[in-house]
Amino acid sequence: MANNKFLSSIAATALLGVTLSGQVLAHGDVTPQAVDTQGLLPLGEEWVDENPYRKPNKDYELAVKVGSSAYNQNCARCHGLEAISGGIAPDLRELSSDFDGDEWYQYRVRNGAVRDGAVYMPKMADYLSQEALWAIRTYIESRREEM
Repeated sequence: MANNKFLSSIAATALLGVTLSGQVLAHGDVTPQAVDTQGLLPLGEEWVDENPYRKPNKDYELAVKVGSSAYNQNCARCHGLEAISGGIAPDLRELSSDFDGDEWYQYRVRNGAVRDGAVYMPKMADYLSQEALWAIRTYIESRREEM
């Protein structure tokens, strides 16, 4: 009888462990995912000051497409699906579509966000190219137009 209780206890603990690990993994892979920027104007190593793909740039539509995929792979888990924040992280659609908004965006993607030693957002520029990050910004701006 004692052996059955012991085995039941082990089975319950294993089931709890599987359940919890499934919940943790359900959040998704938090490692930034690579972005294919083929077709976008190459920007080089030096960061540009303003979004180079903003309308009326000829690459605007492609940048929105690339940015949508990149955003949903790398940003949506915190900033919300379709760039609509659920309140956990800032709603990026509220950034102005001008130099000031670009400056803030560039600062944050290059430096990340750390408070009291906790990393709230990694330095995305360590993982994604300037082209990918500006494409994400272009996608966010396209979503802003729909607000």
